[in-house]
Amino acid sequence: MLRREDERYLTGKGCYTADRDLPGQLHAYVLRADRAHAKVLRIDAASASKRPGVHLVLTGEDIRESGWKSLPGGVAYEGVGGQKMRKPFWPALAQDHVHYVGEPLALVVADSAVLAQDAAEAIAVEYDDLQPVVGFENATRAGAPQLHEEAPGNLAFEYETGDRAAVEAAFAGAALRTRLTVESQRMVGNPIEPRAFLAAWDEKTGTFAVHTPTQGANGMRAQFAEITGLPRERIRIITQDVGGSFGIRAFAFAEHVAVMLAAKQLGRPVKWVATRSELFLSENHGRALTLCGELALDSDGRFLALRFEDCADIGAYAAPFGAQIGSRNITITMGGVYRIPAMYAHTRVAYTSTAPVSAYRGAGRPDIAYAIERLVDHAAAEHGFDPIELRRRNFVPTDAMPYRTANGTTYDCGEFEAVMDKALVLADWKGFQARREHSARTGRLRGIGLATFLEISAPGAAPKDQVYARFDREGSLNLYAASQSSGQGHETTFVRIVTEALGVTDESIHFHESDPNVLVVGNGTGGSRSLHGTGSAFKLLGPKLVETAKPHAAAALGADPAAVEYRDGAFRSGDRRVGYFELARKLAAPVSDKSPRPGAHPMDCDAECSFGPTIPNGCHIAEVEIDPDTGEVDIVAYTTVDDAGNVIDHASVEGQVHGGVMQGVGQVLGEHAVYDFETGQLLSGSFLDYPMPRADWMRGMRCGEHSVPTKTNALGAKGVGESGTSGALPAVMNAILCAVRPVGVRQLDMPVTPDRLWRALRAGRKT
Repeated sequence: MLRREDERYLTGKGCYTADRDLPGQLHAYVLRADRAHAKVLRIDAASASKRPGVHLVLTGEDIRESGWKSLPGGVAYEGVGGQKMRKPFWPALAQDHVHYVGEPLALVVADSAVLAQDAAEAIAVEYDDLQPVVGFENATRAGAPQLHEEAPGNLAFEYETGDRAAVEAAFAGAALRTRLTVESQRMVGNPIEPRAFLAAWDEKTGTFAVHTPTQGANGMRAQFAEITGLPRERIRIITQDVGGSFGIRAFAFAEHVAVMLAAKQLGRPVKWVATRSELFLSENHGRALTLCGELALDSDGRFLALRFEDCADIGAYAAPFGAQIGSRNITITMGGVYRIPAMYAHTRVAYTSTAPVSAYRGAGRPDIAYAIERLVDHAAAEHGFDPIELRRRNFVPTDAMPYRTANGTTYDCGEFEAVMDKALVLADWKGFQARREHSARTGRLRGIGLATFLEISAPGAAPKDQVYARFDREGSLNLYAASQSSGQGHETTFVRIVTEALGVTDESIHFHESDPNVLVVGNGTGGSRSLHGTGSAFKLLGPKLVETAKPHAAAALGADPAAVEYRDGAFRSGDRRVGYFELARKLAAPVSDKSPRPGAHPMDCDAECSFGPTIPNGCHIAEVEIDPDTGEVDIVAYTTVDDAGNVIDHASVEGQVHGGVMQGVGQVLGEHAVYDFETGQLLSGSFLDYPMPRADWMRGMRCGEHSVPTKTNALGAKGVGESGTSGALPAVMNAILCAVRPVGVRQLDMPVTPDRLWRALRAGRKT
């Protein structure tokens, strides 16, 4: 079975939000702050409002008068001493202050996007400039400028977890210790499709219909309802294809809310499509973490305790997941694949004069995997252990499963040593020394790096995942769920699950990502959970489809239902049979359309499930060559072995691993959102200054699987969407350090650009 969606994308037949138009629609342009921290004294839009073709100019005052609420964000759980997160009001359009370059100030609506942009240039803004604070250290230093009254000292939140006393006791008695601070730099998600939003207001029904790319309509609908005060059922979200998400397509953004208000006030549809420059400036950024880890070991190299002191820069406002990533998310899996008796972590979260930070592929798990695996390699180098044997000595053994970590996370299953051993063979680890000597003869440095890691898939915010099965007038089966694909292959994998359950071919089964008219309960796509959540619901749907149809099959066969059996795509009684879809077509006469209304077809049925998180894990091995004269890094080999549980579609799994690895490589070798510390201006605001991963950075990839099915969901699947990123960060960096340690370089931070590495090599040789 080929991936269904691929032909549509490859032949240019995808339909994205920017492709959508509505009758009578207008176009919007967003005027943004050109400075990082200032009081807004006056916004004069009178001249802009009189420009040809202009219908409306909205400012922060209009948002205030609307009574609409703050954009969502923050965390619900308590921090140190029971503290609540300090969350300032976040208006859709800036009101009294601007807090980062690119913050929306005004929305101009006109007959065309060009006219709206021209009119925006006539808006006069008077500022009283204030000193920006860029970076965690600047924001939290004594006497730093205050960004929000609600957050003294610019601290948003302080969090801790674990047993501090037990960790301190373990360190006091440890024979060996190692300490390492690593940076996971600020990133820009950069989906291939920029944000786009088309909103229409129906005055008669009091209903919004919005078209936008989203990872999950339910979560976004809930946020719009909270902001506008409308019931959820009066907000319809329509999404077709989504050109990438990576965690930043799940939430309500300021521009969305402003466009909705404009559409309501004008009574006409309003469309806004961001430019790539706007994406750099105003998209939620990712990462921006500093993690300082310490590991205590006995004289044989067994891990005794682990502690982290972390700093999280969440930007100007508390975006959804922003503070959670740097606090709870990075501590859930901070023990990695290792048995560590005592752990403790403490995190401080700060506001800065930069774009808000939120989820980005992995949302903290790649960062902590990077920190742990860097720390383990550092300990091996510092204390003379073989990095493979040090890991082997400390793995959580298979016979200890289910294993509860010192921080309270339960690993239900996993074979960490077997995964590593398979990767070592696939990568030809034993042959590395010969390859290194060959590289040396050509004047190049060669290194190999390994990372054994795990992550946790998201439990989901919704209480359950529902799926619907609805037959149309032709008797075809249409599947519905709340999960939204942005490259995960839902049209293939979900259909395959049902196809295999029914024992039929797939021509008459079609998957639809939710329906704006029906509030399907369920989680969006994120946290590597859509397959084991929504997919498990489809697994449970299979038997229900058969049982729902059986009485009708019995009637068609003139048999007692108890005498009817189902196999190989057909109901049978004696020598009589009726195919599944043959029966569906016979019963389809009353069906008037393809609406997923309950009861429209007698074979319609639903299924639902509620399953918790899973523990995907893996081992990645990177091998690099470095040109010491230029600092250029060439990834000459890359090997992955992933335990994603039961695999439904191997091509999709390999594609997810490839994509995740390349995003990780991008972070290691180039990507970095850089702000000027004095002005708060974004210095890497285009692809000229922000290098994206390139195909020629890696010569090839070998992908293996070691599947250990989980019993925590109906499919036995664990998820794989973020594993590639979690493995790539430490594997590639450990390989680079392996190559340069012999010439005196002991520490590097991402991104390892050619210039940075060349300078480090020169400095290393001098020492």
